[in-house]
Amino acid sequence: VLDSSTTTLFQPLLKGLYITTELIIAVLAIIGNFLVCLAITRNKKLRTVTNYFLVSLAVSDILVGLVAIPCAMLTDLGRPHHNLPLCLVLLSMLMALTSILSLLAVAAERYMAILLPFQYQHVMSPRNAHLALLVTWGLGAISGTVPLMNWNRQPAHADYCIFPCMVDMSYMVYFNFFCCLLVPLAAMFIIYGHIFLTVQSSVAKSNMRKELGKATFLFLVLFLFMVCWMPIHIINCVLLFCPRCEVPMSLIVAAILFSHANSALNPILYAYRMRSFRHTLTGIRHMDSEPESENSHEVELLLLGF
Repeated sequence: VLDSSTTTLFQPLLKGLYITTELIIAVLAIIGNFLVCLAITRNKKLRTVTNYFLVSLAVSDILVGLVAIPCAMLTDLGRPHHNLPLCLVLLSMLMALTSILSLLAVAAERYMAILLPFQYQHVMSPRNAHLALLVTWGLGAISGTVPLMNWNRQPAHADYCIFPCMVDMSYMVYFNFFCCLLVPLAAMFIIYGHIFLTVQSSVAKSNMRKELGKATFLFLVLFLFMVCWMPIHIINCVLLFCPRCEVPMSLIVAAILFSHANSALNPILYAYRMRSFRHTLTGIRHMDSEPESENSHEVELLLLGF
């Protein structure tokens, strides 16, 4: 169960802190990921298959800031009142926009590029990459809309749109966590583990250094996603498997904010790997005035963490 503070939604101080933090995260997610998309789309030489998936991830994070976080703010404040269908739609949008499948597509692309280079050009063509992106977005939308398909709670008095009160925890744990997160997560750890072990035992290590650097950077993106999203899923497990356990509302709010912060932290991780985010912006600003070959190579190395 939730503690007694849930019945009164948020205490004023907690409510103000929550709204302020969510707004900051939303602004950072929108601006940071927009700059990532801009850096890639402005330069033709950056339009690689790997960067297609990074753009997809950045677009998803932008939508988290534009759509998911506002929906979360409404639902976590108990709104809309007395409107179960609209409440479930808002909750479903939250889950549909936070799919891990784009990261799984990135891992598969890196596996092909490093371990199956001769088949890579045929399998990972731009057309197939776009198709893979459509599939990941489609599956994410389907998994997020499951609560609309009668896998939800039907409270006798749906006065407030509170997530734990409206969405069945069995869905959040068994389907959303175990199936839609842990299974892809395990698959990605196996893929990256296989990549790193194979490269370590490879004779031609120098030829794979750049590809290994890309894989390492993308693994860090995956690891950050896992760290940010695990707390809220662990809380969901506690709510399901220990109904009598009291979970403080402040802890739930912190876990929610931590999961949303992932969308704002990704561009910061890119900036850290790029040494300075200003270098990317400088590269974009001078892209039209400087020779494209030199500038595009510099920006590409920055984007991929070299």
